[in-house]
Amino acid sequence: MDDAGRAPVVEMVDIVKVFPGVRALDSVSFSVQPGEIHALVGKNGAGKSTLMHVLTGLYPPDSGAIRIRGVQHDNLNTARAKEAGISLVAQHVKFIPGLSIAENVNCGMLPLRRGGFVDWKKMARDAEERLARFGLDVDVKRRMEYTTVAERQMIEIARALFADASVVILDEPTAPLPKHDVAKLFEFVRRQREQGASFIYISHYLEEIFDVADRVTVMRNGAVVGSAPVRDITQPELIRLISGANVERYKRESGKPGQPVLTLKGLTRPRAYSDIDLTLHAGEVVGLTGLEGSGPGELARGLFGLEELGDGEVTLGTKVYRAGSPITSLQQGLAYLPRDRHGLGIVGMRSVRDNVSLSVLGRLQPLFGLINSPAERKLVQNYIDVLGIKTPSMQTAVENLSGGNQQKVVVAKLAATEPKVLILDEPTQGVDVQAKVDLLRIVDQLSRRGVAIAVVSDELNELMDICDRILVFYRGRIIREFKKGRDTITTTGLLAAIEGESVEKSNAVL
Repeated sequence: MDDAGRAPVVEMVDIVKVFPGVRALDSVSFSVQPGEIHALVGKNGAGKSTLMHVLTGLYPPDSGAIRIRGVQHDNLNTARAKEAGISLVAQHVKFIPGLSIAENVNCGMLPLRRGGFVDWKKMARDAEERLARFGLDVDVKRRMEYTTVAERQMIEIARALFADASVVILDEPTAPLPKHDVAKLFEFVRRQREQGASFIYISHYLEEIFDVADRVTVMRNGAVVGSAPVRDITQPELIRLISGANVERYKRESGKPGQPVLTLKGLTRPRAYSDIDLTLHAGEVVGLTGLEGSGPGELARGLFGLEELGDGEVTLGTKVYRAGSPITSLQQGLAYLPRDRHGLGIVGMRSVRDNVSLSVLGRLQPLFGLINSPAERKLVQNYIDVLGIKTPSMQTAVENLSGGNQQKVVVAKLAATEPKVLILDEPTQGVDVQAKVDLLRIVDQLSRRGVAIAVVSDELNELMDICDRILVFYRGRIIREFKKGRDTITTTGLLAAIEGESVEKSNAVL
């Protein structure tokens, strides 16, 4: 894209931001052209979010200049940034669960009738029209607390894109989205770009950068280390800029599986999955994949007691398994790492220590309501060391850690329960390339300790690197099994199965 002769719609020059003991932004310069999708990438903690918080007026810069459409803003706050046309779709969607979808979409701009009363019918029509233009067909009267993570993200993105913003910041917008919704989002963003809208796109999914962005800027340790048109850079070069070194994919060597640990026979839940026969062995890593809604995610949540499990036989070890609630699941030896890390995995304002020990407080010998503090500190420090959690101390609030380290805290909390079965739902979602390698290494280490692990993911390369077997779901059924050492596993073959190729072939034979 030729930027000659065009003034930037956003220009940030020599931005410095210092927090106690941390220079979060070190003379950062960053600009966005009209009608441009500009990707901003870097490790967790590189300074991307801080820079965007400065642009949106949440943090005042200690020095530097900010110009929006040529106008310098010396005292930018959130209201002035919004008035200037800056809109942020945060990584973790904020919504009011007790209100309807329509109320959330129109929050802050409710249509009024004469007398100052809310025009509820117009509000519903407006919400339906906006979401329909985005391709999202939902009942706008449904309360937000009953929507899925994917629906919430799509609703929030639609709200920002239809708020007449001239620059939209998308912070990890696709992290909770299935692949077909990602494609829908990209198509919409490209259309808006053609009409002159500008986007700042933050993502750890590097393939998305090459798919949707025009230009990419890389940050590391609070500074810009490179910027180039996407067409002029390769993915290995981008990874080197992000990490400061070459990052190799982590490939797990398959071992010999142990005894059966979790066995499912004929497990069926209407509108979720049917006739699921599956056995997980000690020390085995099994991948579960498929289109959104095809069964793997529903099965994981059902097994952990977050949703109804359904009918069929389920045994864990030699005993009948009953998934009434997360507590009973943990007591029986099954742990689950949720896709929604912030909603279900961590208590952000609490410390690393509190989060890790939360699931095993009963084992820490409470006396008269008091926890055995030395035993708790020893347990938490062990997992900080073993999992390589980077934190100033175990007393640091988890919300102040990077995304990758937050994910490690959730893994530590689950590992502390010493589970027989561990289910990981999109474990590397929203973390940087190095953190992904670290997390996959942790999965390998847990499997070597005899834990049976199921990984629910649509990151096919990661499944191929880490799993002994990959099971493909299609419309609620397991239709294919790919096994290392027996089958040639390729992304093309996996994608064909995910799209139901084997089903189509079977129908053709009949």
